[in-house]
Amino acid sequence: MKETGQSAVFGRRKEPHTVIIARGNEIRHFTIRPWLAAFIGSALAAIAIGYLLATSYLVLRDDLIGATTARQARMQQAYEDRISALRAQVDRITSRQLLDQQLMETKVSELLARQTQLSERHGRLGPILERAENEVGDAAGPVARKPDEHAEVTGSLSQAPTYSVASLSAGDTKPFSLWSTRSDPLEGETAADRADKLFVSINASLKAIENQQLSRITTLADNAYKNADAIAQALEAAGLPVDSELDKSDVGGPLVPLDPSMAFDSKVKELDEALDALDQVKKEARKLPLANPAPGHTVTSPFGVRTDPILGSAALHTGMDFRAPIGMPAKVTAAGIVTRAGWAGGYGRMVEVDHGNGFATRYGHLSEIDVTVGQKLAAGDVIGKTGSSGRSTGPHLHYEVRHNGEAIDPLRFLTVGKKVAQYL
Repeated sequence: MKETGQSAVFGRRKEPHTVIIARGNEIRHFTIRPWLAAFIGSALAAIAIGYLLATSYLVLRDDLIGATTARQARMQQAYEDRISALRAQVDRITSRQLLDQQLMETKVSELLARQTQLSERHGRLGPILERAENEVGDAAGPVARKPDEHAEVTGSLSQAPTYSVASLSAGDTKPFSLWSTRSDPLEGETAADRADKLFVSINASLKAIENQQLSRITTLADNAYKNADAIAQALEAAGLPVDSELDKSDVGGPLVPLDPSMAFDSKVKELDEALDALDQVKKEARKLPLANPAPGHTVTSPFGVRTDPILGSAALHTGMDFRAPIGMPAKVTAAGIVTRAGWAGGYGRMVEVDHGNGFATRYGHLSEIDVTVGQKLAAGDVIGKTGSSGRSTGPHLHYEVRHNGEAIDPLRFLTVGKKVAQYL
């Protein structure tokens, strides 16, 4: 009752849970504390949760593994795609570089070939230019060219610029940046683009040199033909013979376009033919006695009918008399061979020189003879000294020109000589 009273006063007391196990006559009981019950419950709950998690893992493991594998496969595929793209890009860059290199090597080869061709042409032009300088020289005058043009022609052809392109390569971009015509490359402009511009510039320069060579060769050929024509026309106008084939008016034939590679050879051949023609005409002209036997001295008696200075009657004067003091050197007016050298009646001491083709010259009234019969002479050689020997009234030089033994007015030859002197 006392306990009941306490319960009534202080409330019902919580009794611990007791588990009683009876087995036969044996009775066992266990007192379960609240914290122990909580622990056991927690342990059971943990086991249950672990079991459920383990079961869920076992059930979902295949799906998780499959998802992971798929994710890894996607990542690998993405990496492989990226690698393939990079490899393709590298291949494109490499192919472009190889193509650029091949194109550059081709262009370099072309430039080297053209440079070699120009060098070979320069070697061929050397002797021809030297011959042209000797043949044309300063004789072109106003008929063939302007003053100093020949020097310009010779200089421009003999000093052709040389381009060294052997060091260029596809990977060598420094020369392009140095040789480019622009100081600052354009935005997006590559080394290949600058190389293309460089090649175009060099090609243009080489083409200009080739054109200049052809133009200058043509000019020299024209000058040579003009000089030859001038000499031939002067000789023909004076009625003097000239053996030349310069007339090109009677020509014809079908039009056949000329291969550009053959243009240079054709022009060189034309120049060579022009120089041959000029040389031939010069040789013909030099055979004629065109020089003045006494330059700077007055003509005292011309060719033709005159009053004889001794008899005072009309007579034919077969030559020209030049006032000259005794002892002045008398020079032959053209190359030839001495056929007479001695006293010749009214000529006094006389020298006769045969110039070929029926032409001969005589030099009379000499005070001294310095050549012998059969002696070969060049134009301007001294044959003796002037005087007043023979049928003469005073010191002078009697000069005659004969063709096949017939006397010809020397003035015709002297006039032609003045006209063609600049060409000879």
